[in-house]
Amino acid sequence: MVINNIQASAKGMVIIAEDDLSIRKCLVKYLTVVGYDVTGVGSALEIYQHIAVNSYQVAILDIGLPDQSGIALCEYLRNNTDMRIIMLTGRSTIEEKLAGYNSGADIYLVKPVDFRELSASISNLLRRRDIALQTPQQQQGESEDKLLSAKNKRLWKLDRAEWSLYNPDGKMIKLTSKEFEFMNCFISNSHKNITRKEIMSILDYEHNEYGKRALESLVHRLRQKIDINGTSPIKTVFGVGFNFAEELLIE
Repeated sequence: MVINNIQASAKGMVIIAEDDLSIRKCLVKYLTVVGYDVTGVGSALEIYQHIAVNSYQVAILDIGLPDQSGIALCEYLRNNTDMRIIMLTGRSTIEEKLAGYNSGADIYLVKPVDFRELSASISNLLRRRDIALQTPQQQQGESEDKLLSAKNKRLWKLDRAEWSLYNPDGKMIKLTSKEFEFMNCFISNSHKNITRKEIMSILDYEHNEYGKRALESLVHRLRQKIDINGTSPIKTVFGVGFNFAEELLIE
């Protein structure tokens, strides 16, 4: 069941994944009253459906969702969106908190939570997000059209002679053979989705759970290598595979 409240003057768009309907209703009602545009859902699948058509600034996630762990969902949102993430769960051990933060959560809150603290956490994350997304040009008043044009010209180069990747700033990143083969999949396919099955075949990974884990490990390691300011152009396409969100050429 989806609970959706739209306000034209909302402070920001928030999506809540909580499988307990009574808790979800209370969260949506309170956050709507204090000025947020809130969508409440009961599963990870509904999150994926909503973020495909809406631009949310903050996600509030329970760990114990019925169809996917909130930890896995958090990792996906961290790697594929610029949303800020709050874990809101009844799990309170240090190991569980560390798992939440390691998956990409900005804030980890334990139920029952004071709604005022939750609202303050959202407000703080939105403020930090706005500051982080500002560029020096924006701070100096440069037009958004110029910024968009500059962004569209970002170019990555794959060097087959040196088995290296050059980021848009010209920094060289040394690649392993598997990492190079993975990046080579996106030559002439920038912005296009490539399935896991295709990539696993190219990398000669077995088409089983071991192969899937090996691929995920490679992608995680490569994202860390090429990360720029907390963002990687390697995007996971849920249920499909991956794409490279910027321009990529080979030399």
